[in-house]
Amino acid sequence: MRVMAQMSMVMNLDKCIGCHTCSVTCKQAWTNRSGTEYIWFNNVETRPGQGYPRGYEDQEKWRGGWELGANGKLKLKAGGRVSKLLRLFSNPKLPSIEDYYEPWTYEYDRLLNSPAQEQIPTAPPKSLLTGERVQISWSGNWDDDLGGTYAHKDKDPMLKGIEDKVKFEFDQTFMFYLPRICEHCLNPTCAASCPSGAIYKRSEDGIVLVDQDGCRGWRMCVSGCPYKKIYFNHRTGKAEKCTFCYPRIEQGEPTVCSETCVGRLRYLGLVLYDADAVTAAASVEDDTALYEAQKDLILDPFDPEVLDAASRAGIPHDWIIAAQKSPIYKLIKEYEVALPLHPEYRTMPMVWYIPPLSPVVDVVRDTGYDAEDAETLFAAIDTLRIPVEYLANLFTAGHVETVERVLYKMAAMRAYMRDINLGNAPREGIANAVGMDGASMEEMFRLLAIAKYDERYVIPPGHRESAHHLEGTVAECPVGEVANMSLPTESMGMPRPARGRTNLLNWDGHGRPDGLFPGRTAASPGGA
Repeated sequence: MRVMAQMSMVMNLDKCIGCHTCSVTCKQAWTNRSGTEYIWFNNVETRPGQGYPRGYEDQEKWRGGWELGANGKLKLKAGGRVSKLLRLFSNPKLPSIEDYYEPWTYEYDRLLNSPAQEQIPTAPPKSLLTGERVQISWSGNWDDDLGGTYAHKDKDPMLKGIEDKVKFEFDQTFMFYLPRICEHCLNPTCAASCPSGAIYKRSEDGIVLVDQDGCRGWRMCVSGCPYKKIYFNHRTGKAEKCTFCYPRIEQGEPTVCSETCVGRLRYLGLVLYDADAVTAAASVEDDTALYEAQKDLILDPFDPEVLDAASRAGIPHDWIIAAQKSPIYKLIKEYEVALPLHPEYRTMPMVWYIPPLSPVVDVVRDTGYDAEDAETLFAAIDTLRIPVEYLANLFTAGHVETVERVLYKMAAMRAYMRDINLGNAPREGIANAVGMDGASMEEMFRLLAIAKYDERYVIPPGHRESAHHLEGTVAECPVGEVANMSLPTESMGMPRPARGRTNLLNWDGHGRPDGLFPGRTAASPGGA
């Protein structure tokens, strides 16, 4: 058993109101460079819908993630080394700008500087890429509030096979919000797909990052990521992705999206897992068994054997304490209400979700029954406006029973706490019916409903003695901007590249900088 630590997140979808505050603050903090107009490290999707980029979940088209080969071993869906070598300069498995959207602004000068006239001046949209006027037809969340669902209802990959269970009449349809960031997977296909080895998973906390100096812009990582959470910056020629706000995490602070979340639906914490068992868990033959296999990877931080192995692995004592207090461990392992997004991709994602229950209360109330009564709620699960099969396609590779078990727990918590809040005697039978006791149900309610800041975010800061492994370094950049192009200046936690090599993106085109033409004795890939 090889114990490693992983920073993880759980989102409670019952509390997401789709305000996009997380998206806006993330973009303000992390995408202030040229070429990031269509990059959304954090986006909030409306379901049902095609997502962002359009139809990213259709792996028959995009070939992202892992699959089992004939020998039962994992292999990249997009192909191995030979296949990638043949497609190195022409990769057809990439979303186009139409799958994202052509970013635009408006001709505000027509409004601000328009002379007095009889007609009201307008500000037509124009492309941020070409500067020409464009007709807006798609954006980061075109499905928001069902705006585009009716025109594209058959294009949501998660509706495949359950079309007869989904009603699209306006007064009978459903919707919920799904915030998404990089999954920081235990078995990331982006790292396995990168020909230059620029993508790496930090050994100390499991955060997946891109070394901007090492990236050569092959874009195989974009193809390999089944969640399409790696973006190609068309101005810098580099891949960019969510960094899990690692400079904040190192200081013990939550990510920007978590800090600014209006609904307080995000939970951050450390979990311990068995790194030696990841490949075996990801290689489980039955897709519907992947959730249990991944859950079993997460180790009990109170187990003496795990504690001993963690200590021998060099995990600091305060990190072990943080793992014991982690809300992530409680929601995934103790209460078993959090589920991974698309475990069938076999990347072992570490951003988990509590599926939404809210619409069932509206349905029950509209029938005239007590919407918070336990028996009524349990009976209504099967008639949710959100089909359980749809949630199962998202979170359990189609295993309906697992999703139903989570929804029963959430419904039981509502009914149990309703009695307490009304001053009635709590009914232990409600908790027992879902495999819990009253005390644990009250603890789960407190965590999900009224948890304090330091209960939602249990983040141990980085240690000074290991600072040289954690701190980012700044690449030498004498120019600042070349040809109106913002340059990458952070190496994302990787050591400074060996001297003698020059990053051409940092060269102004004048003179002959050292390392531009390696000598004949240079032990570098470009040496002759």
